[in-house]
Amino acid sequence: MAGPAPGRRQRLRPRPLAALALLLALAPGLPAARAGQAPRPAERGPPVRLFTEEELARYGGEEEDQPIYMAVKGVVFDVTSGKEFYGRGAPYNALTGKDSTRGVAKMSLDPADLTHDTVSQTGLTAEELKSLDDVFTTVYKAKYPIVGYTARRILNEDGSPNLDFKPEDQPHFDIKDEF
Repeated sequence: MAGPAPGRRQRLRPRPLAALALLLALAPGLPAARAGQAPRPAERGPPVRLFTEEELARYGGEEEDQPIYMAVKGVVFDVTSGKEFYGRGAPYNALTGKDSTRGVAKMSLDPADLTHDTVSQTGLTAEELKSLDDVFTTVYKAKYPIVGYTARRILNEDGSPNLDFKPEDQPHFDIKDEF
């Protein structure tokens, strides 16, 4: 194949890899890997942990210097940044220090509803289940860091493993951080 005729310019063809390299080199805010340096791993929050009911109860907002935790659907959230809502004497403090899934679904602070149990008693309506999913996603997962899971989510009442629990499907769950 012959080169361009004398006096004619060769038309440049885009080179995708070269263009990508140039884009990455010039893009502000993107981490640049220097020659010979390994890229930095993505930043991670603190490892999540497994909470028994007794452990979770220690984080009910009663102690001024303790974080405030609550669980919804077996996922434990740090709601300390919402202290005006969840702290001692605050309107939603009754939800903290426990898995309050049923109360969140029913929008209820009735002590009988402040439980993980969504099946016994009278169960939840389709509307309450939809509300639970909406609030879980748009309020808790969107605003508060996940710090762990309730033991009940991972273990059955008799202590046997919950076969429906899949660590890889859990947000922020890394099994090597757990044990």
